[in-house]
Amino acid sequence: MLRRSAAVAVLVTGLLAQTAVADDGGPTVGNDGTCEGSMVSVTLCAQDPGSPGGGGGNRPGPAGGIGTGSSSGPKCTYEKADPQPPPENLAWPGRNPGEGSIYRVVCDDLRTGVVWLPNGAAPPAAAVDPEVLAQRAVDAMKLKGPAVASPRTAGRYTVGVPVWMWVDQESPTRYGPVSESVTAGVVTVSATARVTSIRWSMGDGTTVTCHGPGTAYTSGRGMKESPDCGHIYARTSANRARERFTVSATSTWRIDWTVNGGAGGQLTETRSTQMQVPVRELQAVGR
Repeated sequence: MLRRSAAVAVLVTGLLAQTAVADDGGPTVGNDGTCEGSMVSVTLCAQDPGSPGGGGGNRPGPAGGIGTGSSSGPKCTYEKADPQPPPENLAWPGRNPGEGSIYRVVCDDLRTGVVWLPNGAAPPAAAVDPEVLAQRAVDAMKLKGPAVASPRTAGRYTVGVPVWMWVDQESPTRYGPVSESVTAGVVTVSATARVTSIRWSMGDGTTVTCHGPGTAYTSGRGMKESPDCGHIYARTSANRARERFTVSATSTWRIDWTVNGGAGGQLTETRSTQMQVPVRELQAVGR
C-alpha cells in the first residue's frame, strides 16, 4: 500500500524521478522524517490508480495535466521555488542545481508537487479552457433584452381585456441567432446564441412564460386572447407608482458552442427589458 503524507494528498505524477515510497512504517521523502520545512512535502510520487500515462519521465502536457495533452485536464500553475532546495533534496532529478531550477506545481484538481526545468525553459503554457473561450464569445455578442412591441408604456390597457405580448425579432442581439468565434493558440471556440423563452413579470404578481416571440395583435382579433403569449389583468394599476404596473420581459438565451468544429457544450444567459404599463377600469356611462 502506498502511503500519503498528511501535508498534501497527491504529488503530480512522475515529477520526481526514481523516488520510491515505502509501506507504512518506512522512510518518507523530504529533509526529515516529518517533511516539515521540506521543499518536497509529499510522500507519494507513484501514479494514482486509473490515472492516464505511466512510466517515468512524464512531463506536464499542453493542458497542464500529466502528459495527457487533453484540454479537459487539470489546470496547473508553476512558481519557481525561492529559495531553491539544497542539492541533497530529492526534488533534484539527478541534476546539478546549476543546470536548472525547481518549480512548485499546483493544479486545480488539488494535486501539487514539484518539477525540475532546465535553464532557459519556460514552464508549460497555461491550459486553454474552452468554456472560458465560449464565455468570451458570448461577451462579444453584446446580447440585449427583448425588443418589446407590446405591452407599451404609451398603450392603454383595461381590466378584463386580453393583453397580447410579443417582441420584435429584427435585431439578432435581441432575439438571435447571433454567432461569434474566439481563438487562443490552436483552440477555436465557435458559439451561437438564440432566445428559447421569455418570462413576463406582469407587475400584478403574476408571471407568464412564452416559448416564442408571441403573436402580434391585429384589429381583426377583437377581444380574443393571444394564442401563445397573453395575459388578462384582474385589477387596475391605480395604487402603483405613477399609476402603472412595472412589467419586465426576461429572455433566456441558449448558447451552443463547439471546439475546433467538434464537441463542445452549452451555456445559458438571461437579459431583461422593463416598461411601465397603465391598466384602467372600463368606464360605462349610464343614461
